[in-house]
Amino acid sequence: MSAMLDLPGAIHLSAAAWVIAAGTSQLLFRKGTRLHRLVGWSWMLAMVIVAVSSFWLHSAAAVWLGLSAIHLLSLWVLFCVGASTHAIRQRHIPRHKSFATGAYVGAIVAGVFALTGQNRFLQQWISGL
Repeated sequence: MSAMLDLPGAIHLSAAAWVIAAGTSQLLFRKGTRLHRLVGWSWMLAMVIVAVSSFWLHSAAAVWLGLSAIHLLSLWVLFCVGASTHAIRQRHIPRHKSFATGAYVGAIVAGVFALTGQNRFLQQWISGL
């Protein structure tokens, strides 16, 4: 496996970096502010980019049509983003918080897997820098 980052990988990694940074700030800082909403929308968009771009990334762990369990997580993230957006539009803050947190945790789990999983591209790419 070459440790060269292609366009889908670069898009995925860039958006994922924003997801982690913005998601962490969303959890730490005050809710309901204009900044929270602005960062939140950018975070949701980045989550969608990460989830969708994952379908162009494949690994040796693929189990069906080139897809692996991590792609199920991408579907979960897309569901969480939609449910969280719908909940906040309905002014149902606890549901919004629950689904947004679920999507964030999913992103963290995927990141940990990408960094620690056996024969993962991200490990090879980082070590080749």
